[in-house]
Amino acid sequence: MWRALILACLLALPAGTAPAQDRAQTLADIRQELSVLWVEIQRLRTELSTTGSPSGVAGGGTLERVDAIERELRRLTSATEDLQLRVDSVVSDGTNRIGDLEFRLCELEADCDIASLGETPTLGGGEASSLLSTLPSTSNTTGPSLAEAEQGDFDAAMADYEAGDYAAAAAGFEAYTETYPGGALSAEAHFWRGEAEAEQGAWNRAARAYLASFSGAPDASRAPQSLYRLGVSLNELGQSDESCLTLGEVERRYPESPFVEDARATMARLGCN
Repeated sequence: MWRALILACLLALPAGTAPAQDRAQTLADIRQELSVLWVEIQRLRTELSTTGSPSGVAGGGTLERVDAIERELRRLTSATEDLQLRVDSVVSDGTNRIGDLEFRLCELEADCDIASLGETPTLGGGEASSLLSTLPSTSNTTGPSLAEAEQGDFDAAMADYEAGDYAAAAAGFEAYTETYPGGALSAEAHFWRGEAEAEQGAWNRAARAYLASFSGAPDASRAPQSLYRLGVSLNELGQSDESCLTLGEVERRYPESPFVEDARATMARLGCN
């Protein structure tokens, strides 16, 4: 009984006095904890209901407090379930849109085998996902650590780009992403490969590179620019509707990004609705 009473008191404390929740918790973890708390509340209610004072008067004030805690638990459980449904819907819609874009880009590429595309990885999955959906760029301090050879390969490809040897740069950045899949600079390598391909007028390959850069790290500092450049590339490929939709996503996803103005200007120039 005392354990349950202590739990009820802790639950009744203001949010600021409770231990901070682990930010890495998943929705499933939170729902599991809510279920455990719910069981504890029911146990506490049973104990309070069967224990009265010598005069036979029940602890009504305590029971009212338990009722309030129950109501809050129900609210939190409902909110968690609603959030889970929203997340699942966004993930499903984003994954489908990515798969559709990859299919369209493959159709435009003469040497692309559609059968080799396989199933589109789930958006936001543990592995690098495949467009509309998190690693900061080169300044990232929380991502994977860089090996000396990895940094050297990236720098060599960047040197080719800065020297104007765009073919060599594109090959170098592509080699980097193949040698170090999921590397700390993968999003940057895909972006700069897109830039190198765009400089050569290879807009299909550029679009695929921008798509890989954005979808692999949608919260990175480079992501808004990658998404913007993807929209530009799609227009160059004659995909005007997809271009307008993609450019519109820049402001919707990154309202504070400086590339919002670029996206707006490009949409105005293209006559997007």
